[in-house]
Amino acid sequence: MKRRDYLKFIGVGSISAGLLLESCKSDGTDAKPSTTATNPAEADIITAGREQFEIDRDKQLLGETFFNEHEMATIAILADIIIPKDDVSGSATDAGVPDFIEFIVKDLPEHQVPMRGGLRWLDMECFKRFEKAFVDCTPEQRIQVVDDIAYPAKAKPEMQAGVTFFNRMRDLTSSGFYTTEIGFADIGYIGNTPNTYTGVPDDVLDAFGVKEMNWG
Repeated sequence: MKRRDYLKFIGVGSISAGLLLESCKSDGTDAKPSTTATNPAEADIITAGREQFEIDRDKQLLGETFFNEHEMATIAILADIIIPKDDVSGSATDAGVPDFIEFIVKDLPEHQVPMRGGLRWLDMECFKRFEKAFVDCTPEQRIQVVDDIAYPAKAKPEMQAGVTFFNRMRDLTSSGFYTTEIGFADIGYIGNTPNTYTGVPDDVLDAFGVKEMNWG
């Protein structure tokens, strides 16, 4: 199974639902992650059907910054390794996934320490192997490290910290990607669409001995 095909299953299922439902609490302390988080226009904030305190909190979070420039660059590279651009759709960064992750860690602070610690672990592992940070490594070097932490069943015990971080990064990336227009298109989701009802098919009517039915 291709990596993208696998992510389709986990991205639109329990992972996305769990993250987004947790982030949609209405007690005034958690808000809906309705937009992305790096330099977004306030007009991008969804307001329909939402309480004013939710809108105000989104604006507050969008005005704050958690990850630094280096961390965001690392997140962007990792996100595109997880969901690269192909002939079906754009990449994770095309869908604004890094901005989504920036927003989520502010909306759900329990992600902050694991994410920042994981990014630090990734850089330290790259320094140990290649004497440079992850963002400065070649694509081949990056994949070498990622392959060692992307498959939990195959990972060595000493890679467990990296595995835990990458699992979280993969979950966040999938959640962000498959809740965007690009992600919907990638899996062929079209939502509710209008159609024309032409009545019960003739073979079904024949099976029940009914020639025609009056729907008026």
